[in-house]
Amino acid sequence: MKVYFDSSRPDHQEALRALWSAAFPGQELHGLVSDQWKDMGWQGRDPSTDFRGAGFISLENLLFFAKNFTRSFERLLTKQGGKRAAWEYPFAVAGVNITFMIMQMLDLEATKPRTFVRAVFLQMLSENEWAFDLLYCVAFVVIDKQWLERNATYMEFNDVLKSTRAQLERELLMDDVYRIEDMPSYSLLC
Repeated sequence: MKVYFDSSRPDHQEALRALWSAAFPGQELHGLVSDQWKDMGWQGRDPSTDFRGAGFISLENLLFFAKNFTRSFERLLTKQGGKRAAWEYPFAVAGVNITFMIMQMLDLEATKPRTFVRAVFLQMLSENEWAFDLLYCVAFVVIDKQWLERNATYMEFNDVLKSTRAQLERELLMDDVYRIEDMPSYSLLC
């Protein structure tokens, strides 16, 4: 979490290229600074400027989503399904915001668990090193589902993000949820 995206690091550059390849297989990337990035939902030509508070882990989350839940990733990236608003949320920037929201929800900056949600999650993480990434993927599909249910517009993104957080917290605290895969919303992933 404390690793900031650094566009001068070769491993960070490679992760960005890998994300492009996963999102647009067979389509050549013309550079790490290019108008092509806007097609993925970055705010400008240089995606490195959008990582800010969430850091490198947000890129890792997007990459995990693209590689492990390819159909869901593609469906959300290309805004397939449902009645969509004219002014949609930008996919990649939404992904960065989701990482940041989960970090806040789980209070990961604290040295000791201060919330029951965090304590439950840390138990899940101790049993599955990919728990954070899986929770991220679940959060992304929940956001999109809520987005469609509300017929939301870009200006409502923060409301949908808050509502998603509340739903994730409820699901994590359910009696029969011991793993991320047990969460009811996990079934939304394909």
